[in-house]
Amino acid sequence: FMIRRAEPAAEGDLFDTSAALNVPGHAASVNDTARMLAGLPALTGNDAYPEVRASAGWTAHRTRLDELWRDYEARHRQPIRSWAAREMGDLQNAGSLFYPFGGPDFLFAEAFFPRAESVVLVGLEPAEPLPQLSSLTGADIASGLSGLQNSLKTVMQFSFFITKDLRTDLQATRFRGVLPVILVFLSRSGHAVESVDGIRLDAAGNPVLAQAGAGATGLLIRARSPFGRSKRIFYLKQDLSNASIRPGVPLLNFVSRMGRPPAFTKSASYLMHEESFSAIRDYILENCRGIVQDPSGIPYADLVKSGLDLRLYGSYQ
Repeated sequence: FMIRRAEPAAEGDLFDTSAALNVPGHAASVNDTARMLAGLPALTGNDAYPEVRASAGWTAHRTRLDELWRDYEARHRQPIRSWAAREMGDLQNAGSLFYPFGGPDFLFAEAFFPRAESVVLVGLEPAEPLPQLSSLTGADIASGLSGLQNSLKTVMQFSFFITKDLRTDLQATRFRGVLPVILVFLSRSGHAVESVDGIRLDAAGNPVLAQAGAGATGLLIRARSPFGRSKRIFYLKQDLSNASIRPGVPLLNFVSRMGRPPAFTKSASYLMHEESFSAIRDYILENCRGIVQDPSGIPYADLVKSGLDLRLYGSYQ
């Protein structure tokens, strides 16, 4: 599958989905939006938000995210990078990654699979537009950035989102939904964001462009990785219980086209230990070339029955 997106030769947007998300259509501007949300300075000549960056609220936001990122690098990212390169280099070479139950957690997908060129994140949180920043007061922006920090701090410090808190935090301020969170993780991990579009999956599982609030149930974010590679991050809002997942549903058709990608599950609330989530569990076991998970993912007994080559890290009884 392929969705092609290019910048128009003249002024204006080639597609209107970025406008519907209140994201600039030009690559340099959308990247600066991501950097501003991430508490990062503008690149030379590309400061689209000088007044925001001059505010006390943004300065405090930058200081706090600098602290959180330093802690995350030392506590999680560098140890994970070293371990993953040593222990799962074969899976790291896969071009795609399927991360069910991941929500907006591009952060740990990137830490374990830095070279994946297509990342599919699946969660229940909404993919809402950014606010029109020009319409926000200084107090709105300061409150929004503070709320964004609340959404980020648990996963950056302790490696997981608390689902009920995440849903509250993502709706508490003007920076709503998963889009701001993913943009922060992309910028802080050294990616340059090139475009953001609303998408939905058609009946056959093909991603098609759609407007936020008018059929879009997900996001397609294009970025350039620190390695210089093009990267696509898909966020898809999808219930993964048996009530919504069965063979032939658009999501599974979409993932299957990626050619048996590895699956990654973390902090998955032991949902696949329940029969009401057996369909997604069986799909992963039968269609993914490898699985990287903690014990909250697929039950160990099912992994044994699958015939996979199992490697355990940690102490288990």
